[in-house]
Amino acid sequence: MYKHIILSLSLISLINCKAQKELKNQETTQNSTEVKTEIPMKDEGNIIYFSEGENKFLKEFQMNVTFKSMAEDSRCPQGTQCIWAGVAVANVELMSTTSRPMTLQFSTTEVNGKDYHTTQSFNGYKISLVKVTPHPTAENGAKSLSGKYKIGISITKEIDHTNSTMK
Repeated sequence: MYKHIILSLSLISLINCKAQKELKNQETTQNSTEVKTEIPMKDEGNIIYFSEGENKFLKEFQMNVTFKSMAEDSRCPQGTQCIWAGVAVANVELMSTTSRPMTLQFSTTEVNGKDYHTTQSFNGYKISLVKVTPHPTAENGAKSLSGKYKIGISITKEIDHTNSTMK
């Protein structure tokens, strides 16, 4: 009699484990689908999108741009309330046809105390971080997003005020 009870309890627990695995796999598939469909990352207007680790030569600006990594992502997770909105900081390597590679940090928010800037100058151009995705959620913190980040940057020619004369 005890053997039958132990055998039936074991069988029930195995069935329960299998059901939990299937549910977890379904949730993982749904989450990965949501991340992929969250924001289309196509070049639009003057915004150029990069996946983490991606390198592009931008012929129009005669520069090579590489989104190296996210240095920091302390943005408030979606679905939570925070005192501070946080900041995401991207390491971007820039190199023109006439310069050596230079890694600059671009942030989603200006933080002067930490020397974080949304826009920086390079080789006569103003480069701005426009978008960082995906956004951390309460379930998945920023650490789970490593390698999955995408950024959008805009590049504009700086206006040269040195040659203008004032009367």
